[in-house]
Amino acid sequence: MIKHASAVWSGSIRDGGGTISTETGILDQAPYGFKSRFKDGPGTNPEELIGAAHAACFSMALAMMLGEAGLTVEKIETTAAITFEKVGAGFEISASHLTVGARVPGATAQQFAEIAERAKAGCPVSKLLKANITLAAALTA
Repeated sequence: MIKHASAVWSGSIRDGGGTISTETGILDQAPYGFKSRFKDGPGTNPEELIGAAHAACFSMALAMMLGEAGLTVEKIETTAAITFEKVGAGFEISASHLTVGARVPGATAQQFAEIAERAKAGCPVSKLLKANITLAAALTA
């Protein structure tokens, strides 16, 4: 299976801008640029898209693994905090911190934490990212 996304950029790094689109059309020429990446400008940026992908992938992996353990998921909410920092003359994405809260009747805190760690390691986006990936997992009422 191969999924496609595309980006178009015009102009200089600071004054130019671009759009991104996905195969499914959920993103269709969505704007991105310097201001949305380094300031508070409109549009998206690669780091928040990576964060969304990581949070979604992890949530799906966690739901699958909880189901395999005989547990029924009512709700999983995951946030990914992507660290984007200046290193030397350039920038790098150095970490992704996942924070998850889940409503899983019958799950113990220890069981949930163990499965969440397995999901963090097994999620395909986690495997893609070579960054330090951390996790804070909690059951919610």
